[in-house]
Amino acid sequence: MSLVFSALAGVALDAVLGEPKRWHPLVAFGRLAERIERRFNAGGSGWRSHGVSAWCLAVLPLTLLAGVLAQVSAFGWAVEVLALYAAIGLKSLGQHALPVAQALRLGDLPLARVRVGYLVSRNTRELDAAGVARAGTESVLENGSDAVFAALFWFLVAGAPGVVLYRLSNTLDAMWGYRNARFERFGWAAAKIDDVLNYVPARLVALSYALLGKTALALRCWRQQAPQWDSPNAGPVMAAGAGALGVSLGGAAEYHGELHLRPQLGQGPQAKAQDIERALNLVYAGVLLWLVLLLLWEVWRA
Repeated sequence: MSLVFSALAGVALDAVLGEPKRWHPLVAFGRLAERIERRFNAGGSGWRSHGVSAWCLAVLPLTLLAGVLAQVSAFGWAVEVLALYAAIGLKSLGQHALPVAQALRLGDLPLARVRVGYLVSRNTRELDAAGVARAGTESVLENGSDAVFAALFWFLVAGAPGVVLYRLSNTLDAMWGYRNARFERFGWAAAKIDDVLNYVPARLVALSYALLGKTALALRCWRQQAPQWDSPNAGPVMAAGAGALGVSLGGAAEYHGELHLRPQLGQGPQAKAQDIERALNLVYAGVLLWLVLLLLWEVWRA
């Protein structure tokens, strides 16, 4: 089975089943990563070299295992499909984002704050309705890139080992990539590797968002606003996404007790409940666009 048809099968499996309810491989990997971090970063004293060693120990054996299993002809195709299914989070994104929009539509701000807290790492306890909508919309745009498009990109580039390498690296960035006393040195490698792996996919996602929305505005926001953002990959994705939707995102947000004054992204009115849904539809349309282009490429090659 070609990687294109394996990709279609993996996305379809996610659409039907969603994330595994039990024995999710990323949950097990998270526990492994916690043990490794305790060993290499005891008391927050790990240096950059310790972080590199820990990253290699956590990621490379499982990546090599995925590569070996994918080469076994009897069930290699199944390994490919299951690897993408375990890595991609398209249905899960909707399952987490839509309840936020629903709570806002019902006027239940306390519930909306709780639900958006499952999506973002910022403090959500005192957000107003616009702040919740903004956080939800930003999360959908950024997580669509990280958890969906980038996983699909690396699967198409390198099959099962490619998507496993990416997804585990992205998970370690989420666990270790903080700029605080505990992880500033130890988590440097995880953060930088994730930046490198997301560089090309993020720009393809930004282009996809732009083509599927207000194209001229999205491209202008990408060009002018993305360089002001502190993340080299989230900036293009969210600036282009906000421009494509014609809404204003960014602004002040509290992370771990510290207020961050973030630049504005996009242009237009403040985000509302429906903009969370519009952002999700933009992600869905982008996935459909990628899959159609892949099918056309497969047909042309044949």
